[in-house]
Amino acid sequence: MIRNLQAARIRENLARLSEEIDAAVESSPVGRDVPGRERVEILAAVKYVASEELGSLAEAGIRLLGENRAQDLVEKASSHEGLFEWDFIGQLQSRKVKVIVPHVRLIHSVASRSALRELERHRELAAPGLELLLEVNVAREEGKAGIAPEEIEGYMADAPFPVSGLMTMPPFASDPEESRRWFAALRELADAHALPRLSMGTSQDYLVAVEEGATIVRIGTKLYDQGVRRPS
Repeated sequence: MIRNLQAARIRENLARLSEEIDAAVESSPVGRDVPGRERVEILAAVKYVASEELGSLAEAGIRLLGENRAQDLVEKASSHEGLFEWDFIGQLQSRKVKVIVPHVRLIHSVASRSALRELERHRELAAPGLELLLEVNVAREEGKAGIAPEEIEGYMADAPFPVSGLMTMPPFASDPEESRRWFAALRELADAHALPRLSMGTSQDYLVAVEEGATIVRIGTKLYDQGVRRPS
């Protein structure tokens, strides 16, 4: 669990990330002509951040948080009411839908028919304006979460809340460039279905994702690094 975060350091990290992302958008404006893709949101992934440390994130100017675990989401959101907007970014278990929907603006990981049924069942509990992202297994990795690309249209038709975009986790790769083709493939799928949001890219490959049209990048370690940096 990450503790002892310093707001000043996080603010520096956030400023640096924002500059890098702005430069990536300018150098490779792929897909930015689509309405809703003009800017990139930095979502702070807080799975490993202790609840008592979230005040430092707020002090640093971070307002958008993403949590992987349903119970932790409920606890953190309830303990810091009004400070943040929340997205759910973990694997969406049908039995957890009821506790998630009152707290989030986006669910990034809709990938099963059972989840759609539970979202319909608990739609009256949802926060106003809740939207869904479909998790797509663009690489068609066996045993990995995500729907097949050809299932997108059917899921959009049956979703009880608006589907505003797609999310993917590409195959593990040590070189971020190896993920580029999967990010490009997700963007092409989003274009084909007129979806503006693209949740793709983490601390290891966010710049490649932005160059390929990401609108949300999920950042953890790059934000929380507390090491002392010396001028190069």
